[in-house]
Amino acid sequence: TGCGASRPSTRLSNEEISSVVDTSDEWIATRTGIRARRLLQPEESLADHAATAGKIALRRSGCRPEDVGLVIVATSTPEDMFGDAPNVAQQCGCHNAVAFDMTAACSGFL
Repeated sequence: TGCGASRPSTRLSNEEISSVVDTSDEWIATRTGIRARRLLQPEESLADHAATAGKIALRRSGCRPEDVGLVIVATSTPEDMFGDAPNVAQQCGCHNAVAFDMTAACSGFL
């Protein structure tokens, strides 16, 4: 098994959110566990971050991309409402994999 991660460098804290929305860090954190979010810059894409994480996971696991049978991308983003899983599979070299998206906006879905 292997695990990979990638995240945007731009960070938005709950305190920053509470300066424009009637909420607080405590309210958000106690209900979601979230203290900050990461924001994509215009030159970044969700698919690129997912593919970077996938490549790291493949390397750490010792698996070959052609041996992967399934790629699932579970998120919700306005960038691509119709999904990124086939793009992520292609970027990772998982040409034999079935790829599909599970649109899930909840931060704790998986």
